[in-house]
Amino acid sequence: LMTDEHIYCLRLILAITMAAELSTSINIKEPRWDQGTFIGRAKHFFTVTDPRNILLSNEQLEKAHRIIQDYRQGVVTPGLTEDELWRAKYIFDSAFHPDTGEKMLVIGRMSAQVPMNMTITGCMMTFYRTTPAVLFWQWINQSFNAIVNYTNRSGDAPITVNQLCTAYVSATTGAVATALGLNALAKHISPLVGRFVPFAAVAAANCINIPLMRQRELKHGIPVTDENDNRLGESTNAAQQAISQVVISRILMASPGMAIPPFLMNTLEKKAFLKRFPWMSAPIQVGLVGFCLVFATPLCCALFPQKSSMALSRLEPELQEKIRASHPGVERVYFNKGL
Repeated sequence: LMTDEHIYCLRLILAITMAAELSTSINIKEPRWDQGTFIGRAKHFFTVTDPRNILLSNEQLEKAHRIIQDYRQGVVTPGLTEDELWRAKYIFDSAFHPDTGEKMLVIGRMSAQVPMNMTITGCMMTFYRTTPAVLFWQWINQSFNAIVNYTNRSGDAPITVNQLCTAYVSATTGAVATALGLNALAKHISPLVGRFVPFAAVAAANCINIPLMRQRELKHGIPVTDENDNRLGESTNAAQQAISQVVISRILMASPGMAIPPFLMNTLEKKAFLKRFPWMSAPIQVGLVGFCLVFATPLCCALFPQKSSMALSRLEPELQEKIRASHPGVERVYFNKGL
């Protein structure tokens, strides 16, 4: 039989448990850290681009998805702590598209950027002397970029297979042709300067690949909302700003990994070690690029807020009129710029 003391203890435990239940007022639509500051955005993207996220199983991803979906509907998983909620949110964000909600391709996720880019970039910078090698690695690089650009596009409008194939062919062809042209010029300059040709090719190719893979956004616009996420329409002007910011971020993201290793490798290749073990050149180059990318990827993603914004007056005139008529108080619109 239960004594009064037992009943009192059970009630006390129940009261403590209920008091400790996680509040449903935490805003998980926004990142954990203040996105109005560079430091806050950097902390956010160090978490989003963490390469360990690609090692998570489908079961772990679905568990995070379930926790977040339940929480958004006001249902708190029993025993869930605030730290566990934020961890689930970042697992969710790393694998599911913010606009469509679909699970993203593994190699297209931002958490795959460091391992994929360090391998491809390291090989591009090691095998840059012959045209077939340049052609092969630039094609690999631009194919990877096309996947990343498609995976991290802005908006939720579907893209047809025909549109996707056209964008891929035009983007990779233009980017590879640019790289080959720059490689031809490199034959007339010093070996050290020649090492920077892959970087110049990547920078030029990003200016071609990203807009072409996201050309649907430039033609039809991307969704713009008010500060409360109420959809107001689609804007091509917002798409232009979003894609421009992504191009700048991607070029700067590649800069440290493609600018610092050439100087180091130029020095190391004169040393006895690499003359004795020339096959070590590629692994060393890949390692150097990887070290740079671990920091460059999140820091360059943080240059611009993920939820970008622009003044209403900068939108297309007809969209301005529509928004002023339906939402008179709106002076600024917001949109997902993509990554």
